[in-house]
Amino acid sequence: MRIPAEAAQYIRKGVPLLGQPNYPSPLLHSSKLSLFLPDSATEDCQVLLSPFYPQTCQGSDSDPRPLAFEQAGPRKSIYFNPAEARAAIVTCGGLCPGLNDVIRSLVLTLTFHYGVNEIHGIRYGFSGMVDSSEHPPVRLTPELIEPISNEGGSYLGTSRGNQDSAEMVEFLRKRSINILFCIGGDGTQKGALAISHAAEKIHYPLSVIGLPKTIDNDIGLVERTFGFETAVAVAGEVLRGAHVEATAEYNGVVIVKLMGRQSGFLAAYASIASGDVNFLLIPEVKFDLDGPGGFIEALKSRLSQRHHALVVVAEGVAETLLPHQKDCCGVDASGNKIYDDIGIYLKDQVARRFKQDGFKAKVRYIDPSYLVRSLRANASDSVYCQMLGQNAVHAAMSGRTRMIVATCHRIPCHIPTEAAVLERKFVDPQGPLWRTAVETTGQRVMRNEGIDD
Repeated sequence: MRIPAEAAQYIRKGVPLLGQPNYPSPLLHSSKLSLFLPDSATEDCQVLLSPFYPQTCQGSDSDPRPLAFEQAGPRKSIYFNPAEARAAIVTCGGLCPGLNDVIRSLVLTLTFHYGVNEIHGIRYGFSGMVDSSEHPPVRLTPELIEPISNEGGSYLGTSRGNQDSAEMVEFLRKRSINILFCIGGDGTQKGALAISHAAEKIHYPLSVIGLPKTIDNDIGLVERTFGFETAVAVAGEVLRGAHVEATAEYNGVVIVKLMGRQSGFLAAYASIASGDVNFLLIPEVKFDLDGPGGFIEALKSRLSQRHHALVVVAEGVAETLLPHQKDCCGVDASGNKIYDDIGIYLKDQVARRFKQDGFKAKVRYIDPSYLVRSLRANASDSVYCQMLGQNAVHAAMSGRTRMIVATCHRIPCHIPTEAAVLERKFVDPQGPLWRTAVETTGQRVMRNEGIDD
């Protein structure tokens, strides 16, 4: 695992504390829980980033200790007096399975385990966290949120784009909100970081805790984002149906586009899960479309032998494959590049080349993107969301801030936000995931000779 030097510095620095935790945790009086972690970061509650020896996540010569995250969980001493704690929850970015599960977990843990009675739900992302918003916060209670985990989407609504961080802090300060849970992807966590810095600038004690949400599974240093496993399962079923469609006609080709702006994790995992995919195209692995060594010739060869083919392409392939896309694409409200539809482009190019070559085939295209992200979480993601919500509350009540709660080697841990947002996570073209994918699809390297980039 390669850790950027700047990220390593933040990891060694650890997760910031708002101050000394002087209040005894209400969990001390609960017969339901007896396991507490040390109040401060010590070696006996650290999770090593690398499981290998010798350590590949080693630090500098001046500090040879292997890099590690602080383990997540309840502490005996907490920073906030539960009677004075006021929390807010915001969901940002695109929809993702598990959003409502996380909201529910946060509310139930705050209410029943810590006795926090004032919890605000921010409507429609960061756009609802400014005084000019037309949508005031909603008070969240256990009774109100009890059934929402049975539904997809977000009970609070969501939106893309940021707001002025100082204005958002003032919005929270006016309402005496001192804990903020930010549920979202890379852009959301960058916004959460800006909010934390703005609060620190005016000496307002605000705990800002991030919960990692994206079906792209591409947040830096985060082992797994919630919603990803559900998306893989749903996409896998789509691919099984697409395979049936492809085999129904002689020389049938079905192209399926899956989400993944910069990383091909969803496309790779879903392709492996289905076992039916013949060609997997992701942003991290370059290929040529035309030429004797390119994709279209490989597709023709496949059809000549088996007379059907299933192709999966991640949306981010558009940036390198479409002639105009790299320099001339706009951005959405979150700053993400807006790509032309790579699936339609690929379908048209394949059909055009086949027609030119007199090669008869039926080419179809499926885009299940919004279906994949809008469903309720499956059992595995629901369990994960419950764990994330509980540990996010434990971290916030202990006074930790500027951090993301996630897992490392499946152990819940605290990741400094500054470290997580430095770089996105990518599929390693030399790593075990891509090797498994290639062995599953049976595809060859689709490059023309003499091209080294």
